[in-house]
Amino acid sequence: MVTRLSFLGVIARVFMWAFLLALAVVVVYPLLWMTLNGFKTNAELFGDPFALPLDWSFGNYVKAWNRGVSDYLTTSVLVTLTSTVATVFISAWAAYGLTRVDIPLNKTLTAVILGGLMLAPTVALVPLVKLFQAMGLYNTFWALLILYTAFRIPFTTFLIRAYMIDLPREVDEAAEMDGAGRWTAFWRIILPMCKPILTSTVLLHILFTWNEYLFAMIFTSGSGVQTLPVGLTSLMSKHGTEYPVVFAGMVIAALPVVLLFFLGQRYIVKGLADGIGK
Repeated sequence: MVTRLSFLGVIARVFMWAFLLALAVVVVYPLLWMTLNGFKTNAELFGDPFALPLDWSFGNYVKAWNRGVSDYLTTSVLVTLTSTVATVFISAWAAYGLTRVDIPLNKTLTAVILGGLMLAPTVALVPLVKLFQAMGLYNTFWALLILYTAFRIPFTTFLIRAYMIDLPREVDEAAEMDGAGRWTAFWRIILPMCKPILTSTVLLHILFTWNEYLFAMIFTSGSGVQTLPVGLTSLMSKHGTEYPVVFAGMVIAALPVVLLFFLGQRYIVKGLADGIGK
């Protein structure tokens, strides 16, 4: 009986590792294929798209960089960083008020904020375009900053609130006895205790903003404010015959977020497990 159970355990492990290996190939191979095609010429690409490049030159990457990818990258970095700081700070402050402060209609305010999770961005596109045009914000950096912040606050607040609920109330009482105000208690005590979930929300927001396409496509039309997803589409339409250059641009766009994900994936899992999983 023991031998049979051991044999079944070995079979189960073999199938598990085979599944994980197949999943890794499915995820990694498209990235590797895209990277290799960035080194080819058009003739090589159409001749045998799965062969190795004959000349390992970075010329296509240089062309992609000079044809606007550098500008798109700069815009994406600025929009991502500013919206991340704004979203996480506002959401953390809102979560603090909803969980640590006794305010009237607390549950109603919580329901209203979290109700934003049910608002589909596509439903609000037309009125938002009209509003931003009337305010002079259309096709500006501020349009993307406001949109990425506003539409991510409900989700980020939900995550941070779920974590703050389980923080001990004794720390608030101790801070009040030491003469600390709300702001001091929030900034110096509560936020450091929320480091795991804050790290998770920062990484999740970066991943969302970096790859977001709908808002970036509709609310920007000039090359000076276009982010990488929209900019790569423009690169393809302008230089569509040079597909290796397009692949090179895609690699440049994907590399930062891929590295960030692999470096921070354990923080994402830990923060979410410590928060919602409680």
